[in-house]
Amino acid sequence: MLWLTDSFEAIRDFMELGGPLLRWIAVTIFLMWVLIAERVLYFRSTMKTMSREIHEAWESRSERRSWNAHQIREMMISRFEMASNKGINVIQTLVALCPLLGLMGTVTGMIGVFGVMAVSGSGNVRAMAAGVSQATIPTMAGMVGALSGVLLVTLLSRRATREVEFLADSLTMDH
Repeated sequence: MLWLTDSFEAIRDFMELGGPLLRWIAVTIFLMWVLIAERVLYFRSTMKTMSREIHEAWESRSERRSWNAHQIREMMISRFEMASNKGINVIQTLVALCPLLGLMGTVTGMIGVFGVMAVSGSGNVRAMAAGVSQATIPTMAGMVGALSGVLLVTLLSRRATREVEFLADSLTMDH
């Protein structure tokens, strides 16, 4: 149990060291990961069920060659594509937001350093160090969040595209 309290204290100290923008970065990264986890769970369960249901509905049609049948097929594929790509744009936006928030943390931290230098000159190294940590920690956190998100959102996008193409190829137009 001691390790849990030590971990909590270390995280709390890190958050305080990084300044107020580090909380916004943490919330952004948390939301991004929640959405990524939702998409992964969707791909593992709901997407397979939806694909199977669409395939069964298409195969149960007696007529698949008319213009009307072609439009129904396109509608089925389109609905599947919309469901597969749902939330990916939001994840991409959160990924792009992470380094921007980190940059804003850099600017606010450096403003603190310049404020200390204006008041006490460059002799107060301890006061300047607090501003420098507020400048570098949010930058690092924003970049780590963005890098972790970029890889996964790319994998999710590719998987969605591949599944839509596979469904479109499997819905044959014969009969």
